[in-house]
Amino acid sequence: MTARIFIDGEAGTTGLQIRERLIGRRDISLISLSDAERKDTEARRRALNSCDLTILCLPDDAARDSISLIDNDRTRVIDASTAHRTASDWTYGFPEMTAGQADAVRGAMRISNPGCYPTGAIALIRPLVEAGLIPKDFPLTVNAISGYSGGGKALIQRFEDPVGNTEPAFYAYGLGLTHKHLPELHRHTLMQHAPLFVPGVGRYYKGMLVQVPLQLWALPGAPGPEMIQQAFADHYTGGGFVSVAPLVGDASKIELNPEAMNATNQLEIRVFSRPEVGQCLLTAVFDNLGKGASGAAVQSMNLMLDLAPRAGLEDRLAA
Repeated sequence: MTARIFIDGEAGTTGLQIRERLIGRRDISLISLSDAERKDTEARRRALNSCDLTILCLPDDAARDSISLIDNDRTRVIDASTAHRTASDWTYGFPEMTAGQADAVRGAMRISNPGCYPTGAIALIRPLVEAGLIPKDFPLTVNAISGYSGGGKALIQRFEDPVGNTEPAFYAYGLGLTHKHLPELHRHTLMQHAPLFVPGVGRYYKGMLVQVPLQLWALPGAPGPEMIQQAFADHYTGGGFVSVAPLVGDASKIELNPEAMNATNQLEIRVFSRPEVGQCLLTAVFDNLGKGASGAAVQSMNLMLDLAPRAGLEDRLAA
C-alpha cells in the first residue's frame, strides 16, 4: 500500500515545488483539496487525519492550527514554517547535520523543515564546532544572498511586476540583526552567541550563496585551511546531499554562482584561503527552494517512510 501524503498549503511557493517533486511517483499517493476545500476547516481536518504524512507549507500560526486539527497518533508531520524549528520536541530536518541525525529523522513523528539561510550556515559551522576547530564562544559572521523566491509570493510579485518593478539588483535586509531564521541558526550551530547574520536578496529567481569568513590566526592552534577542509570531508560522508569541493590552489579567478545548484537538492561547500595571513572563507551554494525548502522536505519524507532516499530529488526541476 502506498503512503498517503497531504500537502497543506500546496498552492504556495514551497508547496508547489514539493508537489512537482511528488507528482507521478508510484510509491506515494497525494491527497489534494479543491480551492474551496482548502478554506474549509473540516475538509482539512479530514485530510490531515486520513494521511500517513502531512507537509505543512503555511505561515507559522496556520501551521500551529493545522497541528491542532490532528486528533490521532499516526499522522506524521513535516512543518516547513518557522513555528517549531527550535522546539525541543521536534526533530530538525537536516539529515547531514550531525552523526545520527538521519536516523533521528527516520524515526520522528514531527519534523521541522530547516530554513534556507540556516541550512547553509549550519552546514558550514557545525562540523567545525564538533571537530573542536571553532570554539563555541567564538564570534562569527554569516553573510548570504538569496534569489527573490525566498521571500514568497509577495516578494516574487514585487520583482516580477511588469509595470512597477523598481527593485534593485541587490539589497541587504534584516539590518536590525534579528532575522526570523537567527534563532534556529544559533541553536543548531551549537554556538554560545548568535552569529552576526546579514542576509541579502538578488534580482534573480532562486539560488543561494552563504559565506562565513574566518580569521584562522584567531582560532585556537591557528588551524590551516587543510585542517578545515579535512573536517568537512570527515563530516560529510555517507551519501547525503552535501558535497565538499577540493581545495583550489589559486582561486583568484573563481566566480561563485549562487544559481549553480538550482533545481537540485545538492549543497556544495568550498573552502577558500589566504594562508600567509591566516584567512579563510567558507561558502555554501544551493537552491533556496531545493535543499533550502522543498527538496529538504522530500528528503525527510523519504527517510520517514522508508522510501528510496533520492526519489524525487535526482532530476532537475523547471525554474
